[in-house]
Amino acid sequence: MDSQMEVEFEKSKTGNKDERYEAYQTILKVTDQKVDWAYEVWDQLVEDLTDKDNHQRSRAAQYLASLAKSDPEMRMMKDFPRLWEVTKDEKFVTARHSLQSIWKVGIAGTAQKDMVMEYMVDRFKNGTDEKNYTLIRNDILQNMKHLYNHYNDEAIKQIALELIETVDDKKYQKKYMGIWK
Repeated sequence: MDSQMEVEFEKSKTGNKDERYEAYQTILKVTDQKVDWAYEVWDQLVEDLTDKDNHQRSRAAQYLASLAKSDPEMRMMKDFPRLWEVTKDEKFVTARHSLQSIWKVGIAGTAQKDMVMEYMVDRFKNGTDEKNYTLIRNDILQNMKHLYNHYNDEAIKQIALELIETVDDKKYQKKYMGIWK
């Protein structure tokens, strides 16, 4: 990793509010493509998933999800349950930002896609006791749409449509269908 990226990761943790946000944006932009330095920050990011600062947990989750495509050793297959836990964070904004980036893990490869889909389907079906579960379901379906757009895999669309059909509330069923128009 070059020294500029090291500075960005440092600023993302310790800078003032504007510096942290700017560094966050830079890191996400850079990790939108494969990078060869993912393992230089990987273990620290996994550790940061349980940081006492919810902003740090959120950033760590989003960075890891974005780095999944740069993970030839497939460490994500082992670390994913820890990442997924942040999607259930006590701070809803942290949970939501983490969940909204989880699809990026799925574009790293077929095994990762299958794992992410399995977790999301389970949560869609069994998460109705969660606070704000309708928003969580919306985010899950949006993640599936991102995966569908990436892979052009009709099976993903079929799963999403079948999940939407299980929703009793017609208002939400219609809202969720809007994602797939």
